[in-house]
Order: sequence, then C-alpha cells, then structure tokens
Amino acid sequence: METFLELVREVVKGMVREITAHFLRKHVLENEKTTLRRHKQQGGSHKEK
Repeated sequence: METFLELVREVVKGMVREITAHFLRKHVLENEKTTLRRHKQQGGSHKEK
C-alpha cells in the first residue's frame, strides 16, 4: 500500500510540474515584449520617380 501511495504522489508531482510549466510558458514568456515595433503605414499614394 505504501508503494502505491508513493507512486500516486510522484504522478501528482509530475502533473503539477507540467501544468505549472505550461502556465508559465503561456502567460509569462509569450506576453513579454522585447522591443517596440513600429506599425507599417497603410494606404496613401506613393510617388514614382
């Protein structure tokens, strides 16, 4: 019975670790902006040389 509880404990630890890593990857790392980007100008007429 003890070994079964240890196995369940390890499985739960692994699940919590994976869920935490997924959360951090999605909500912290991907939302971080390293540099500000300029928007491209849209529309208007362009003169040819």
